Formats: sequence, structure tokens, C-alpha cells
Amino acid sequence: MLVLLIILSSITFNSCSKESDNEPVPEVEPGLSLGIASIPNLRDMGGYATADGATIARGLVYRSNQLYDISPDDMILLAQLNLKNDYDLRTASERNDKPDELPAGVNDIWLDVLADDPTSGPANLITLLSDPLQANIDLGNGQVEEKFKDAYRQFITLESADTAFSKLFKSLGDENKLPALFHCTTGKDRTGWSAAALLTIIGVPYEEVMEDYLLSNDYILPMYAELIDRFVAAGGERNIVESILGVKEEYLIAAFEEMNTEYGSIENYFSKGLGISVDQQTALRDLYLNNK
Repeated sequence: MLVLLIILSSITFNSCSKESDNEPVPEVEPGLSLGIASIPNLRDMGGYATADGATIARGLVYRSNQLYDISPDDMILLAQLNLKNDYDLRTASERNDKPDELPAGVNDIWLDVLADDPTSGPANLITLLSDPLQANIDLGNGQVEEKFKDAYRQFITLESADTAFSKLFKSLGDENKLPALFHCTTGKDRTGWSAAALLTIIGVPYEEVMEDYLLSNDYILPMYAELIDRFVAAGGERNIVESILGVKEEYLIAAFEEMNTEYGSIENYFSKGLGISVDQQTALRDLYLNNK
């Protein structure tokens, strides 16, 4: 019997070895959560293909929801990303309420996108949900969607947004400051535009950019499931709460439309709006596409 078990084990081992030798391990699809429970919307920006077939390198830059109330085990997983810099896009009140929790040695860099309008919807998500019945009046019938589209336009028009995004993208174009992570509260609005702009300037097709953006719904809405259920149980409309805590295609479209109205192209937005020259844009692409 012992001899038989040894033979069977040998057959199984050789079969597995042969399979691994002949079949490469498939790459994880780009845009998926890293599976760290305390930070559900933490995702690697790498893996996406550009229109000309190049692929963005993995392990250089990550997008995330807020880094707060992280379990000890998850902090170990976060530390394994070997981050050098954490770029916090939130307002002062958001940071004070839930300050970042970071592995030792990671620089915490504050870039307040909404400094010129700290009452904007993305900065006051939970406040908007404090009175469900009043929310139905103030935010129902498409009003909440209009508020968020206005907020996304502000990502292009606010001076504080230009300042923050300029510093962010210049830093993300410096290999000495990588790996890095950027985030806001839920990792979907300020972070969503940051990710969309970065992928677009690198050359990822619009359809893939939008798909990456909409993936936030898969990770953020389940995290707030209890809050959503309480809001609805108290008489609030489900569409309102999901429109606030989730993302919609029309939100990102509003930002792109505003960008095209103001600047005509993503390249002009970077050069004229953010002060990132054509040479700097090329260097950024080369960095992420391993063309250095």
C-alpha cells in the first residue's frame, strides 16, 4: 500500500509539473480588487493594454478608497506593496475624521482636490444621506445625478483641482517616487477621474477606461450594503443612495466633456491645464509602458 501511494503521488506531481511547464500562469485581469478586505477598492492600475498593443506595467501605481480602520493582517498585505508615497485627495475634514493608516516608511502627501469647494458632493457623501425623506425631496428625480455631474466638471474647472492633479501626475511620472497609491474617500470620484485621466494619457482606449471606472460599483456598494438598507428602510429611495455611493457612466462623461470643451484633448488638458509638458507626457508613458 505504501508503495502504491508513493507511485500515485509521483504520477500526480509529474502531471502537475508538466502542466505548469507547458502552460503559463494566466495574468489576473486588470482593474480587479487586490482582495484586501479593509480596503476593498484597492486596485493595481497596471495590466491594461493601450490602443497600439503595449501593456501598462503592474506594481507601479495603485488606486484605492480611504486607508482607515485597516486590520492588522491587511496592514501586512498593504506593506507588501512596498509603497513609497500615498497621495490623499480628500478635504481637510475628511482627513481629520478618518486619517490615513499607513505602513512604516510611506510618505503621506495631501493633495486637496476640492479645497476651493469643500462642500462638493464627493466630499460629503454620508452627510447627504443623513435624512432619507429630505433626500428624496432634495436629491430625487435626477437631482443627485446632476449634482455629481457638476462635481465632476469641477475636477476640470477648480483651480485647487488643477493644482492637486498637476502635483499628482508629475509625481506619478517620477520613477523615484514609485510605487505609489492615490485615493479619496470611496475611491470612485476624485480617484476615479485621476485613474481615468492617467489611463487615457497613457493610451488606454476609452471603453477600457470607462470599464475600470465602473468597477468601483462592484467593491464600494457591497461595503455600504447595511447603510443602503437602513436608508431605504427609513423611506429613502434606493436609486438616490446608490447614485451617491456608486458611480454612473454619465458622471465620468461629464468630466471628459468638460475637459474637451476647455482644452480639446487629454494632451492639451495635461499641458495647458496641469502644466505637464509634451516631453513630460512622453516620459510618463514610457515609464509605465517600460519604454525607457
